Amino acid sequence: MLEEIQEKEKSTEVEDATAEPSVEEELEEVIEELDELAEAQNLASEWEDKFIRAHAEMQNIQRRSREERESLLRYRSQDLAKNILPALDNLERALLIDVKDEADESIRKGISMVQENLLQALKEEGVEEIQVDGTFDPTLHMAVQTLEATDEHPTDSIVQVLQKGYKLYERVLRPAMVLVAK
Repeated sequence: MLEEIQEKEKSTEVEDATAEPSVEEELEEVIEELDELAEAQNLASEWEDKFIRAHAEMQNIQRRSREERESLLRYRSQDLAKNILPALDNLERALLIDVKDEADESIRKGISMVQENLLQALKEEGVEEIQVDGTFDPTLHMAVQTLEATDEHPTDSIVQVLQKGYKLYERVLRPAMVLVAK
């Protein structure tokens, strides 16, 4: 009977030894869990990075779209203004005709009023005449012809304006056609 009790104790000890994991096994489990955690953190970090990039891209798309809409609204009258400018030139040439009598003067006054109304309407849309201050600027002026520089007209100065130039805000619709001293 003693032998039976000793065998039962040994089998219980063996069962207890097999039931309780060793320190190494516990360490391996902890390492596996840490690896899984690190992998999950890397995956979360990767998804967070993708989310941040997608969010930034959406903001950029919205900003570009807003800027395009604003630009379209700001320059919506560009084509109309370009089409009206030749009519303004013709009105200006009509005003240069010599007046011989009162009837001619009243016609001239009517033409002047039409010109002023057109200029005012264009100004309200942001169109303005390019000012010629005497110095040639290739971004605003088109040199049609060059003349020799003199004391009165030094190099790169505008001698004469042949056709007025216009711009819509900062965008040149038509450069001023000028004679330039070289």
